[in-house]
Amino acid sequence: MKKIELEIIALSHSVSQTHSFAVVLGEVGGNRRLPIVIGGFEAQAIAVALDNMKPTRPLTHDLMKSICDTFGIQLEYVYICKLHEGVFYSNLVCKAGDEYYEIDSRTSDALALAVRFDCPIYVEESILIEAGVEADVAEEKMVSGEEEEQKRTATSGPMNLSEMKTSDLQAELQKALENEDYERAARIRDELNRRK
Repeated sequence: MKKIELEIIALSHSVSQTHSFAVVLGEVGGNRRLPIVIGGFEAQAIAVALDNMKPTRPLTHDLMKSICDTFGIQLEYVYICKLHEGVFYSNLVCKAGDEYYEIDSRTSDALALAVRFDCPIYVEESILIEAGVEADVAEEKMVSGEEEEQKRTATSGPMNLSEMKTSDLQAELQKALENEDYERAARIRDELNRRK
């Protein structure tokens, strides 16, 4: 069994499933991509950590990291080890003292923890062969999904972010973080980044 190292390269709304998100993992030093559909809560947890946002209260994954840090447990790496009927299975490979432990985890939770621990993500090569795509195909799907999301965002909600002043967006971002509305915070952050 050969392990291939991956990194998170994109996070967006899923093109195929409403109210779901897709995290795209890219092969380190290669051009294969592994898109994985995840839930909104897990997408928020990953986005918050990737963007170094500081929520007013710890999210579940932040709490898990604090517990591990307190008791001297290090997450060494995440291993996406199985794909069965479209569901990805992962293990957290942890070290406590001189002992190693493998803990079963949902892949979305494992990725949220990997970002917080800044640890590697590996996948079984057979999974990448079965479910992976070449970079051009994955990026095309991501672009079309982002375009659809931008259309939905532009036409829905009480405020069109693209029409707001930057200072108002910054105030809205702070308000979204205080209310723990990380999905809205991520959309506002994306709009602010687009203007840079």
